[in-house]
Amino acid sequence: MNATVRNIAIIVVLAALVAFLPSGSTTAGVIIQALSLGFLAALAWVASIMYRQQRSALYLLGDRRRAALYGAVVVLAVTLTATNRLWQSSAGSVAWLVLMAGGIYVCFAVVWSARRY
Repeated sequence: MNATVRNIAIIVVLAALVAFLPSGSTTAGVIIQALSLGFLAALAWVASIMYRQQRSALYLLGDRRRAALYGAVVVLAVTLTATNRLWQSSAGSVAWLVLMAGGIYVCFAVVWSARRY
């Protein structure tokens, strides 16, 4: 049997189980949440490794630029977390765009000012 055909058959069987079992949608929701949490944990792990590798470069930025960078990262994280709620209204959509653009601009401004020296 071809590996592609086997993989497609596995996906079809899993989809049928989710669609036709009584608690299939609940189980699928739990599995998706577990995968999402695993993905977020992997992102946090990568961020901690990147922080440890770049710690001296971050300390060389100085207090004001480092605070601006950390603040921009927090604004981006909170804005991304609230994306669904912000996009439900037109004012929220504008606020989302302004917050994202501001956070990205501050991150780039800190990098540009650090490379200028």
